[in-house]
Amino acid sequence: MTLTRHPQRIFLTLILGSYFLVAQEPFFKAAEGSYWLSTDLHIHTVFSDGAVWPSIRVEEARREGLDLIAMTEHLEYQPHEEDIPHPDRNRSYAIASSALGEDDVLQVINGSEITRKMPPGHINAVFIKDANALLHTDSLSGIQEANKQGAFVFWNHPNWDAHRSDGIARLEPFHNYLISNKLLHGIEVVNETTFSEEALALALENKLTILGTSDIHGLTDWAHEIAAGGHRPMTFVLVNSKTPEAVKKALFERKTVVWYNDLIIGKKEEVSKLIEDNIHFGTPSYAEDKTILNVELTNASSLPFQMEYLGTYSFHQRSSVFTLPPKTTIRLQVKTITKKQSIRLPFRMMNAVIGPKQYLEHEFLVK
Repeated sequence: MTLTRHPQRIFLTLILGSYFLVAQEPFFKAAEGSYWLSTDLHIHTVFSDGAVWPSIRVEEARREGLDLIAMTEHLEYQPHEEDIPHPDRNRSYAIASSALGEDDVLQVINGSEITRKMPPGHINAVFIKDANALLHTDSLSGIQEANKQGAFVFWNHPNWDAHRSDGIARLEPFHNYLISNKLLHGIEVVNETTFSEEALALALENKLTILGTSDIHGLTDWAHEIAAGGHRPMTFVLVNSKTPEAVKKALFERKTVVWYNDLIIGKKEEVSKLIEDNIHFGTPSYAEDKTILNVELTNASSLPFQMEYLGTYSFHQRSSVFTLPPKTTIRLQVKTITKKQSIRLPFRMMNAVIGPKQYLEHEFLVK
């Protein structure tokens, strides 16, 4: 048996001749009966303006430990059509799906990018049935058709400086129309290497699902230095079962958290849930002749949490600001003056974003 450490997951590989059995740890643990599934809902191949074949996207996602990806080729923008003519806009999805094995953990869904000038800009539709039916002379008809197919529809890179010279995401009347008529369901707050606080504000104000995607065109390893420990932006979806139907339902219910570099971004409820699922305090104890409380603090996730203690106690061996590394247990020593049966420890999670310049404050009960 060999043990290989992946930047995000640990793989235990049992080699039996040419047969490989791979067990994967999730990026983020969830409470029993639920899962934080990793998704990338915006990727490209040579079937629009990407640089790789669809099967490479599948292999990248498999190697990086993702649970679900959406093939989202540009509908109208086809720069490779002379070299790779394809009248069927579902072709990328068909090739990617055929690259999956029977026992693959990874799932692939069909999607498209409706590619227009601002407004509305670029709009993704995922969980579609037929991409060809989304090709219309006007963008509204394509969005309406996606909704008729039951798709989840979201606005891509609303801060893109090719559309917004100041990099500020803002709504146009057309977007307000889409939102008020329930034709637009989500918005990217993270796209590729950018994070938009303004897009996050729009998501919270308009009850849009918060999303982060790679929008990858080249190789993910080149863009995000996967081999050196990096990762693509991902949207984590809280589900009760590992099915595309459960992911779609959770997306509509806005049960998402974005992982971007060393940040997690989302609504307060979902970010709090993810932290409760992944940060755990052990049973506290005192040495017989001391009033310094000893307790283990475990991070079960793949994210290093940056924590700032906000309470009145002080720590014996560390400052009030520290980093809790991923997949690690550390010891806290709290000077409680008198021995306590239980204590409450409030923290600001300094890399858990719940609004523009707002960071989650969370209180842990230690008993």
